[in-house]
Amino acid sequence: MTDTPTPVRSELADGREILFFPLPGNVSRPVQDVRPLGPRPQSAQSEIRYDVQTGDWVAIAAHRQDRTYKPPADQCPLCPSPQGDSSEVPAADYDVVVFENRFPSLSHAGADATTLPAGVLSAPGVGRCEVICFSSDHTTSFAELSHQQARLVVDVWRERTEALLGMSGVEQVFCFENRGEEIGVTLSHPHGQIYGYPYLTPRTTSMLRQARSFADEHDGANLFADLLAREIDAGVRIVATNEHCTAFVPFAARWPVEVHIYPNRQVHNLIELSDAELDSLTAIYLDVLERFDRMYPTALPYISALHQYRPDRGQELGYFHIELMSVRRSATKLKFLAGSESGMDAFVTDVTPEKMAARLKVLGS
Repeated sequence: MTDTPTPVRSELADGREILFFPLPGNVSRPVQDVRPLGPRPQSAQSEIRYDVQTGDWVAIAAHRQDRTYKPPADQCPLCPSPQGDSSEVPAADYDVVVFENRFPSLSHAGADATTLPAGVLSAPGVGRCEVICFSSDHTTSFAELSHQQARLVVDVWRERTEALLGMSGVEQVFCFENRGEEIGVTLSHPHGQIYGYPYLTPRTTSMLRQARSFADEHDGANLFADLLAREIDAGVRIVATNEHCTAFVPFAARWPVEVHIYPNRQVHNLIELSDAELDSLTAIYLDVLERFDRMYPTALPYISALHQYRPDRGQELGYFHIELMSVRRSATKLKFLAGSESGMDAFVTDVTPEKMAARLKVLGS
């Protein structure tokens, strides 16, 4: 198993934790954050409420209305701050950095945090929301990272998954990236987020329910492994493969551009992947993102979602994978979630999965 990267820990002016992860041979040198920030609230600022119609939890986080919105490049809060006075990252430079979100949807997981009580309709929004910056370079993107830099990001995802799963008040860990203003991104610096939810999210609950039903009907077989085997056997929607991973457009894709990446061996989360598998995952992830950016004259907006599971919480049927999706359906058109999608969660796609897979295949380097 690969070694977990050791971060350099520091603290921001309001008491939030910040972690610097250097590349091999590099040294992280944070400076003091001297910004005049008020003290961090002593308890969760948000609330979670139970929707009795659907059985889903909803976070109410009104304080996020005041979060930073599309600042000029010279005022980017994710760029390095050599004097510790102008951004969230008090350092002259960094490789990968993670810090607690200043405007979190969920917060204060950890020591003394309580788990979500059963049977309640509302509770404090306890959890953890982190920002992960993929590079100090404001103008780059994940697809443009070197393999070594991208592998460090993957290793940090893995380290933070393990760390957050060990915190009281966290039930599920979700690493994700939103890229592009069309998705709703308000900071253009290359970054993602890591959420530690106090509950199991609706999509994970739904997929595990399907997996359990499939196992019951097929002598304990794994739904996700069967899905992957069927895609490999059919071949028509495969986008890219390497020694340990496979990328494909799913049979029932909901988005105009949608690619799923699976390790060829069933694991529940990033923690269980071997060093060789993490290398393969990094390589195929970069490969897919590079294909995305070759599709149109402008960079493709996308969401990247890492689906992880906890076998210690009855989720042994889960299968770690990454789902990438984009709302762009042509060079000049976007797919908006209108009546059918937003009102009924019933997706209607404008592009066949097979045609999209064929297009992505020919966009390989």
